[in-house]
Amino acid sequence: MNWEVLEAKIEKWIHNMRISVKLLFAPEKKICDHILDGVESLRDQAFAELTANSFAMLLSLGDATVKSKRSPEKLFPLIDMFETMRKLEPEVNLRTLILVRIFRSKPCTEMKEATQNLRKLLAKTGQETFTDFEAAVKKDETKSIVVDGSVHPLTSYVVNYIKYLFGVSTRGNSYQATLSLIFQEFHNVDPHHTDPKSVLMRIIEGLHNNLDDKSKQSEARDLLGDDWVQIHRRIVQQYAKQYKKVSWEKILQCLVVRSSASGPIENSNITRESVKERFKSFNSQFEELHQRQCQWIVPHRELRGSLRDSVTKVIVPAFELFLKRFGPMMESGKNPQKYIRFTSKDLERMHNEFFEGKKRLKKK
Repeated sequence: MNWEVLEAKIEKWIHNMRISVKLLFAPEKKICDHILDGVESLRDQAFAELTANSFAMLLSLGDATVKSKRSPEKLFPLIDMFETMRKLEPEVNLRTLILVRIFRSKPCTEMKEATQNLRKLLAKTGQETFTDFEAAVKKDETKSIVVDGSVHPLTSYVVNYIKYLFGVSTRGNSYQATLSLIFQEFHNVDPHHTDPKSVLMRIIEGLHNNLDDKSKQSEARDLLGDDWVQIHRRIVQQYAKQYKKVSWEKILQCLVVRSSASGPIENSNITRESVKERFKSFNSQFEELHQRQCQWIVPHRELRGSLRDSVTKVIVPAFELFLKRFGPMMESGKNPQKYIRFTSKDLERMHNEFFEGKKRLKKK
């Protein structure tokens, strides 16, 4: 059965399970008790035989679901099914007086045990599905490379999955709260591996490690805490520093005139031709970087602005100083616009176009 069909059946199952237990079996038990009042053995046996096949049919879909092949998307219906059984079980097991005591008698023991077993199986399968997701993230072998700097598909999938998992379901249930109950079923087995927060931490760590080769990562402050965020914020800053070095160090060398051993180099010590070459090299490199990095994407607005500002604060002052020092040398010759192609305002404006994911750029 494909997933879409099974998901639709699970939706119906949850609806029918509630109706069956609360609106069909409970009134039926009340009628049976009324008609066969005083004949307890016959009364209990009659009700058990009347409902056994119907109840077994209801449970059969749950049994089939937990036996089917596990996949990440099945976790959410499994949680919904577990929540349904958890809420109905007190009524089945007589721990509440809200409903008529449905499966109180000994002839109904088998149905009561089947209910408990299904709940445990749903919990076990839900936990295993979540830990399977952890393993899948760690072992993801997709070779896709994001060349424009946008969020890697694996990051989007994992983050959206976690957001959905720790959000609220369409029924108003907290997936997070129910997932914690699922893990509590096995808390005494291995607390370290039966805590959803521990698994979540390992998922994010696995994502980070997996995408380290792809040079991407993500963060989740509310779920992982400020300490985790601060650690990984520093990692992002290190990547940003490395980006500046790799992308801009070479172009910056066009604008830097180092001092000699005996003191600063005077303008007279630099030939017009060498200055021309510096301007030409700067122009070509900056245009190439502008063309390429305008097509890159940094989705996070704060990070995007920070990267732009950090480059602007380095390149623009260096360019202004170089232009002030050697611009007159070019302006006194022929075709100065051939070499002095930008102003500092131009550079600032063009920096603000970086990381927008533009596919086509207008020629200046």
